[in-house]
Amino acid sequence: MPLFLTRGNYTQSAIAGMMAKPEDRTQALSPILKSVGGTLHAMYNTLGEYDFLIVAEAPSERDMLSVLLVAAGTGSVFNLNTTLAWPASEAVGAFAKAQMLATQFHPAGQR
Repeated sequence: MPLFLTRGNYTQSAIAGMMAKPEDRTQALSPILKSVGGTLHAMYNTLGEYDFLIVAEAPSERDMLSVLLVAAGTGSVFNLNTTLAWPASEAVGAFAKAQMLATQFHPAGQR
């Protein structure tokens, strides 16, 4: 199942709401991921450019997008940046296929 890393920011109203009533946001996110057949592995609050980092699995990019649209549509988060990730061991097959395809490709201007 694809693994997704999502970073993002809380809106000012979300921060005000969490200050007024502190809560663990994994309890809101986990059931939505589960409803599309996914799993929330971790959610971290971060310092710097982004306020949080989510590590989650979902059956497809479309399923993950649906979950993120729900979160963004509530006005709680913005500036979402999602990366599809896979284990290094799975990259071996991609490198092998690239080796085969490289014989069919030429650099620009070198025909």
